[in-house]
Amino acid sequence: MKNNHKFKLDIWGIITLTILGLYILFLVLPLGTVLYQAVINKETGAITLDYFTKFFGKKYYSDTLINSFQVSFWTTILAIAIGTPLAYFFTMFKIKGKKFLQILIILASMSAPFIGAYSWILLLGRNGVITNFFKGVGIAIPNIYGFAGILLVLVCQLFPLIFLYIQGALKNVDNSLVEASQNMGCGGIKLFLRVIIPLVMPTMLAGGLLVFMRALSDFGTPMLIGEGFRTFPVLIFNEFMSEVSGDDGFASAIAIVSIVVTAIIFLVQKYASNHFSFTMNAMHTIEEKPLKGMKNFLVHLYSYLVIGVAILPQCYVIYTSFKNTKGLLFTEGHSLMSYEAAFKRMGNTIVNTFKIPGIALIIIIFLAVLIAYLVVRRRNKLTSTVDVMSMIPYIIPGSVVGIAFGITFRNKFFSIGGLALMVIALVIRRLPYTIRSSVAILQQIPMSIEEASISLGASKLKTFFKITMPMMASGIISGAILSWVTLISELSTAIILYTTKTKTLTIAIYTEVLRGNYGIAAALSTVLTVATVISLLIFMKISKGKDITI
Repeated sequence: MKNNHKFKLDIWGIITLTILGLYILFLVLPLGTVLYQAVINKETGAITLDYFTKFFGKKYYSDTLINSFQVSFWTTILAIAIGTPLAYFFTMFKIKGKKFLQILIILASMSAPFIGAYSWILLLGRNGVITNFFKGVGIAIPNIYGFAGILLVLVCQLFPLIFLYIQGALKNVDNSLVEASQNMGCGGIKLFLRVIIPLVMPTMLAGGLLVFMRALSDFGTPMLIGEGFRTFPVLIFNEFMSEVSGDDGFASAIAIVSIVVTAIIFLVQKYASNHFSFTMNAMHTIEEKPLKGMKNFLVHLYSYLVIGVAILPQCYVIYTSFKNTKGLLFTEGHSLMSYEAAFKRMGNTIVNTFKIPGIALIIIIFLAVLIAYLVVRRRNKLTSTVDVMSMIPYIIPGSVVGIAFGITFRNKFFSIGGLALMVIALVIRRLPYTIRSSVAILQQIPMSIEEASISLGASKLKTFFKITMPMMASGIISGAILSWVTLISELSTAIILYTTKTKTLTIAIYTEVLRGNYGIAAALSTVLTVATVISLLIFMKISKGKDITI
């Protein structure tokens, strides 16, 4: 069975056309509708650029783009500056409690950013614990609101992504390169800057792109603590959802600007990655070495301090979830009253958090393995098109996906609503993650195994489901669990498309924080955190204790 470079109308050809049709319906059509809305005058039906002129012509609107770039740029720089040395320390040196610290790092990266924002409000808000402590000793400290607060929240939540990327890349660095450098007198900081950084540069750029995109598209954090500092996703949401001044056409124009901007950034990153790219294959991976004296102290101090700051907000939220509340305020004493209120008022919401992402995950797994097989084993122009389409949602902000689906599928001509719309949107958003992990594992499986199965009389589909898919299981499950964690913490798309019957935990937490019901918000956040921890423990069990890398 050789790779197919020409399209054939066999069972895999039919599957290719079906998946292509689904992408046209649920990706191309919504994005095309957004473009149409952005360039068509509703009253005259004529082509117009008035919406774009309005955006770039008024400083109030164009400043949001500058603000978002400012936040995303500095978040990326600081995340790289913090995450890269941490990954280097974890790979090169023996650190006490490393496994536990890695779980904390993953937990910090997998939680929804807006939960971090809410947590920091409790700590550094105008009435926050840390704020009040320093106020009591006569020291005024800056509060969490505005640019600095958004930056703090996003860096704490996103530097672990850089850590995971760089740690994965360092596992492919041969130890002989490190030893040779050290034998030539290149050690310490010089080794890190002159040898390690150039070796992991392509991975650093890939991780930087993901951080930049996540920061650029984050909606919940600036919405909660931005106050006067307006960002792009918040503007899109307000324009689309506002009952008074909302304008679908203007919101669509902003969405198109967002797509163009993120596409340009993605292409620039791809060019830079290709420029720096090379292949590494470690015969002997880097060996951990014990440190002594001041170096050992400083490495442990940096590791524990960085991870401690990143996980502090979540720990405090869990603590406050057990505090008594009176009205909107926490009071003395501890109880389960916040959980009782949460489960009483939000029971369906908690069920939806597992039901909607659960349905989406089943569809994601099914489509991901099929697309991975088409991309790796049936490479041709059509499957290449499917591959490209599958990655488009990776670079599109979630709020844009929400608007595109809302405009396209909530009208008298084409109506999809409720649970179905939420599930489809989540599938489109998170499918790329499981596809990539499935592709990676499939590339390691020899084609000769499938050829032997077919030569013994098994059909192509039977070979796929009975032979290939079981061998892909580890990669599929790994990608699926990581997709699951992002599904249950999705906010930017869900908040545009949800109804009272499809409300999830992230939406409930967000709305309760806005209402000032911090006790219920803390209880719901803890439930979401527990779900994330359980997912990560399952991942580690399946991967047999291997480090989690990207």
